[in-house]
Amino acid sequence: MARIDERDVMFSRITRVEGTKEYKDYYTRNPEKKEFDDALRSMPPMNGQTTKFFHPLDSPMVDAAFGFLSDIRGLVDGPEAPSEKVEALPEEFTDKLRGLASFYGASLTGVALLDDSYYYTHRGRTDQVYGQRVEADLPYTFVFAVETDKDYINTAPVLSQSIAVTKGYVDAAIIGMILTYYIKSMGYRARNHMDGNYLMVMPLAARAAGLGDIGRHGLLVTPEYGSRIRLGAVTTDMPLLADKRSPLKIREFCEACGRCALLCPSKAISADSPKKIDGVERWQTDQGKCFRKWMEFGTDCGICVAVCPFSLPMDKKDLEKYYEDPENRHDILEKYGTMEYRKNINNEKLDWLK
Repeated sequence: MARIDERDVMFSRITRVEGTKEYKDYYTRNPEKKEFDDALRSMPPMNGQTTKFFHPLDSPMVDAAFGFLSDIRGLVDGPEAPSEKVEALPEEFTDKLRGLASFYGASLTGVALLDDSYYYTHRGRTDQVYGQRVEADLPYTFVFAVETDKDYINTAPVLSQSIAVTKGYVDAAIIGMILTYYIKSMGYRARNHMDGNYLMVMPLAARAAGLGDIGRHGLLVTPEYGSRIRLGAVTTDMPLLADKRSPLKIREFCEACGRCALLCPSKAISADSPKKIDGVERWQTDQGKCFRKWMEFGTDCGICVAVCPFSLPMDKKDLEKYYEDPENRHDILEKYGTMEYRKNINNEKLDWLK
């Protein structure tokens, strides 16, 4: 699979400012994207007053969280490490990182060996880093997932869902910072990968670390929480033990299911079988259509996450049946109805947002 250029990611494209050298460079090389991107930039801000789910008291919670994340992005490399390293066995270091990550709120952890395939080729999220080539040089990637609250996620696409997702980004950023500072204190190199300052495509890294597989919607699906997670990672030269790939192979399930494509309000998710892209058969979400709907809603939608049967969560016995024989997916889909995620939402938990 060809590596992805972060400059082509919608989150990067939307930050380009007309008249800057970065804007000129990008649209000189990608003239076919200019009209669409300019139209998006002319829309009211994503969390603005004219968006569908704007609330004068609740919407600023999302802005506050992203403002905080923006302020700490520059800390991803951590402090200067002492010259003397603390020595331990790889299994000891790995256990300590898992324990520390879990203590600070990580629900899942995994370790992948360095593989260029899950890194971006170039950076592009801000003008300051635009065009910088990504050189992957740290041999271990410690990946973790933070569960996002199902009662909030299952209200998708309204604002309560977006508030929960934003909290997930904050939680993941803080976990990554603590791990980075901890690793650096023992004399090793480390780098946190967090919202707005990733060097890698997180679903690809998480799949390599054994956390799950990538579904029709382009997101990581975990056996435990489906896509109801936020991902973070710390790369390091601290010796760690790599994990095996997850036993979850999602393609056959997604081919039979297709609920995310059916219910996607922007029709950004393909309802067809996967196509060969860059030599690999996979689904590809239309990120432009998806992001435009976010701009209209003023939230990050999240319907594709909520409707996935794995996000409910799924009973372990049903998951084992799927592992035993993928044909059991039909019975599982019947058991977990299309609108099952809307049932049993604990509305009392959400009262403070009304």
